[in-house]
Amino acid sequence: MNEMYNMGIVTHYYGVMTVLVGILINLYRIKKANDIQSYRKFNILFNPINGTFIGTVVFTGVIMMAAKHLDFTIENIVMIIIAVFIIVLEVKRSKRLKFLLNNDTEAFDKYKDYGSKLLIYELISVALVSVWMLVI
Repeated sequence: MNEMYNMGIVTHYYGVMTVLVGILINLYRIKKANDIQSYRKFNILFNPINGTFIGTVVFTGVIMMAAKHLDFTIENIVMIIIAVFIIVLEVKRSKRLKFLLNNDTEAFDKYKDYGSKLLIYELISVALVSVWMLVI
């Protein structure tokens, strides 16, 4: 049973690292995007992958809590809140992109600022919780 829990922790850790990499890739692509069509195509392909990364982290966290019969400690509650926060930000970012017109470059420039800001919030929150969990 202990080996399963240790494997869950390793999977959870690598899942968090892939979420960080996914956020960085999104941030890079949004900064380098020149037209809305190519960015939309990238998002259509990459958002499900990024959602899978987030789902992996949430799923392994839930399994580890159930396997060890853990109580809701402050660390677990913060991780749950951060996961919900990231999911909400991703939905907001995707929803706003969905309603942009194809030839409206001014709106796309505003979206790039908005999307970058949301991705930076995600990056900071995941990084802070990761550092906090490594310190504990």
